Amino acid sequence: MPLSLFLAAAAAVTGAPDGDILVTAALEPVPTRDVAASATVIDETRIDALGQPFALDLIRLVPGVSVATNGARGSLSQIRIRGAEANHTLLFIDGIAFNDPAAGNEARFETLSAAGLQSIEIVRGPQSALWGSEAIGGVIAVSTPEPGIGTRLAAIGEYGSRNFAQASAALASGSENAGISATAGWARSDGNDIFGGGTGDLDGFENITLSVKGVVRPGGDGELGVVGRYVRADSEFDGSDPVTFLRADSKDSGRIETWALRAWGRLGLGDDAPWSVSMDAQYVDSSNGNFDADIFSNATHAQRVRVSGQLVHRFAMGPTRHSLIVQGEREDEEFATQGYAASFFVSDQHATRGRNSIVSEWRGEWGDLVSTDIAVRHDAFNRFADATSLRGGVLIHVNEAIGIFANYGEGIAQPTFFDLYGFDPDNFIGNPNLQPEKSRGYEAGIRWTASSANLQLAAFRNHLRDEIATDFSAYPLTTSVNLPGKSLREGIEISGEVQPLKGLRLSANYTYLNSRTRSTAGSGTLPALRRPKHSANLAFDYSRGPLTMGGAISYVGKRRDTDFDIFSDVTLDSYVLTSARVAYAITPALEAFARIENAFDEKYQDVVGYATPGRTVYAGLRVRLGD
Repeated sequence: MPLSLFLAAAAAVTGAPDGDILVTAALEPVPTRDVAASATVIDETRIDALGQPFALDLIRLVPGVSVATNGARGSLSQIRIRGAEANHTLLFIDGIAFNDPAAGNEARFETLSAAGLQSIEIVRGPQSALWGSEAIGGVIAVSTPEPGIGTRLAAIGEYGSRNFAQASAALASGSENAGISATAGWARSDGNDIFGGGTGDLDGFENITLSVKGVVRPGGDGELGVVGRYVRADSEFDGSDPVTFLRADSKDSGRIETWALRAWGRLGLGDDAPWSVSMDAQYVDSSNGNFDADIFSNATHAQRVRVSGQLVHRFAMGPTRHSLIVQGEREDEEFATQGYAASFFVSDQHATRGRNSIVSEWRGEWGDLVSTDIAVRHDAFNRFADATSLRGGVLIHVNEAIGIFANYGEGIAQPTFFDLYGFDPDNFIGNPNLQPEKSRGYEAGIRWTASSANLQLAAFRNHLRDEIATDFSAYPLTTSVNLPGKSLREGIEISGEVQPLKGLRLSANYTYLNSRTRSTAGSGTLPALRRPKHSANLAFDYSRGPLTMGGAISYVGKRRDTDFDIFSDVTLDSYVLTSARVAYAITPALEAFARIENAFDEKYQDVVGYATPGRTVYAGLRVRLGD
């Protein structure tokens, strides 16, 4: 599809509702109108209209986001924001930091079910001054429904191509003083032959996700809450030939299992409360196991404990309003590996690391014209050098419709446990002398907002220093090193949204990205892998009477990748993905729907050598009961 079509759409339509509240744009929730950064909110209306079973297919519609999946759904999937690395995106689920220390500090987006989700926030650009390590490219925050007044129940059943099936149920019940919400989701598919050619075995997946959230508000000005989440994701994939080590149709499979729990307490709930104090504690336990024809091969396991406290003071000075925030945090992580000779190496190690952090933020509203935000964070690590991160932004309201913003941000990404301690002693060894990766980024933009439309243009430029890469100079023995010099990520984003008639919302965006990484072989730079120079998205949702519709078109331009079978660079072709969903309410409580993905049966690859699914169709029913 011509790129000019998307450019025209992006120029014709305009951005997100002005009433949105962004949770991750600051330490305290902030109205979209006052955010001096690029951010996108995917709300419950859009989530329901598109009906995607996994959040990954919703996040890919956001400007500046690149998605790479190793073949079939359920396989390793990586998100890169504004050309940053896969472990440079920080994921929160109901406030729990969900990046997996047992998987190279990456968030396992292939396991992130969309069942029961209420919203998805994406804040782009370095955010480490607020949220710490891994927030170089940006932050993604996913939320399940808050318990409301009354009782509501929703259930979905769906079946379709490749023997795909999903079922989910969500319950919320509560009053003004207490409530509980819970979601259970299950999905599975026979998948497709990742190796390609149509003669190999199918590589399928199964995902089980459970979540529960409870909130109590004693006295009207306090809140106690707890949220828990469990994910088990099984996937089949094609690995390599045990003799030639080339890609092959194999019987490999993996299991990811994650438990997470968070508890918090807060005093001072109102936005105008002069003082607020809160405490937060969370625990994450993650394991990743690999199998060859059901025979155990290797595994990693990690645990994270994080405890934090925060104090907020709000005050006014004449026509100006201010918020001063101080937060302290302690984090401890444990990591272990296990492998046997059947997987060609023996690995049995245990490592720990920890950090203390202090964060301060000052937000100011200087009348109705100017908003400012300044934050500084210091992380004291016990395994490598400490790091201090800064962030500052300003938003000028030229008038009610036009705002100009600019910001500066710094980001860090700590070395992974693999980088520090290795994994396979005969192939990949650790480097305990590594330093955290560091990023500095600038952004400037202008946004226009009207009653039913808005438009934003933003330009960004980020430099990455001390980039961590794999050194192959002593192959087959490899290790991680900090590269000299800087890597560049720069680009332009155009995004917008319009509501031309009641019930219809159109969104479009276009991203130009120049992402270059340091070369391990010399002093130059190369185009970064799996990041398109041009990408664009067009999406809509429509609801009127018993009819609900949603659809999306995504354009992904050419990308550079490396074919490790021949150790040579290749160019992946551009592609266009089209999806749509139509639902009709047979009764107020019962809805029937049909959905199609990759409607034009596009043949494409996100990763060289890994075939992706073709056209798929689905149908199902949804039941809704309650207030």
